[in-house]
Amino acid sequence: MDIVARARDLEARLARTVDRAAARVLPVGGSREPLEIAHAVVEAVEREVQPAGRGRHLFPFNRIGVSVLAPSRQMRARVEAVFATEPTLEQRITGRLEAAGCSVPDLTVSVACVAEAGHEWEARDFHVEFDRVEHPTPTTRLASHELPSIELEVVAGTADQASFVFQLARIELGRCGEVRDRHNRVVRTNHVAFADQDCRPNQTVSRRHAHVEYQAATDEFRLYDDGSEQGTGLSRRGRTIAVPPGARGVRLEPGDEILLGQARLRVSFKTHERGSGRDR
Repeated sequence: MDIVARARDLEARLARTVDRAAARVLPVGGSREPLEIAHAVVEAVEREVQPAGRGRHLFPFNRIGVSVLAPSRQMRARVEAVFATEPTLEQRITGRLEAAGCSVPDLTVSVACVAEAGHEWEARDFHVEFDRVEHPTPTTRLASHELPSIELEVVAGTADQASFVFQLARIELGRCGEVRDRHNRVVRTNHVAFADQDCRPNQTVSRRHAHVEYQAATDEFRLYDDGSEQGTGLSRRGRTIAVPPGARGVRLEPGDEILLGQARLRVSFKTHERGSGRDR
């Protein structure tokens, strides 16, 4: 290991020690402002930069999942506003990695607000998970018109259609068609949009609740929670499967019912059947 690598390793270990010490003295719920947390997340990401020899460096991940402690509605709103305002958290991370000489063109950053900190968190008010997803080569990647179709039927709640059929790599689920930030800029368009009505099922759906993503490498659709307030889950053959916030998600099977708070969507596939093995 060269001198630069040793220095980075020592710096990372010292930073983790400081984070853990700070976490122990912070009051429950944390005390840092959202912007301070954003800076701390960027620092945590930079510590994962690895030496690649000859003065070069690399970042070995392309998926970053950030969980932020936000036990109240007010804190959640503040975190979402700060992290979505330019420069967004993803832009901050990308800029820091580029400054370190690392280019990650397929980097994805997801943020989830949670009510309680996990026992594995090194900091009390946020946690970062890193993952790498291998993408198929251009010769094996499906073109958009070759994507399999998925049908989502509304069985609880009210949307502008009773059922939807999609051939998309990513399908956004939430309340209202357009989600805007405090500057009235559109930050998300929901493909399945539950109406902003007073009926109970609809009011349990967050504006940015969840999304379904097609994974070409494994030929499967997966459901992800986007930091919803009432939670996301699946009802499958009489049992409920929770979909925790984060970068992993849960594979969808025919007949599953997606639970968005108290709203429900039944899943079916319009093309080839998928296997019914265990959850991954």
